[in-house]
Amino acid sequence: MTMETRIRERLEKSFSPTRLEVVNQSQLHHGHAGSPNSGQSHFSVHVVSARFAGCSRLKRHQLVNEALAAELRDGVHALAIKAEAP
Repeated sequence: MTMETRIRERLEKSFSPTRLEVVNQSQLHHGHAGSPNSGQSHFSVHVVSARFAGCSRLKRHQLVNEALAAELRDGVHALAIKAEAP
């Protein structure tokens, strides 16, 4: 299973989003310091979920980071997050 699939499945399970975009941006960071050059290390996510209603931007990001803790530990080097309530 690719990291992109893992991220998608974890976010779907955690947030039941009405909108979910997961974009692998690893090719844009090939060769920079800290990049494992795996092709599965840099991602951008856009999640829209009712679970974020009433949460600050910081709290929404914390929730996403918590949901993806295993993926962040297992090779995701960078994660850009856009998390919104409907």
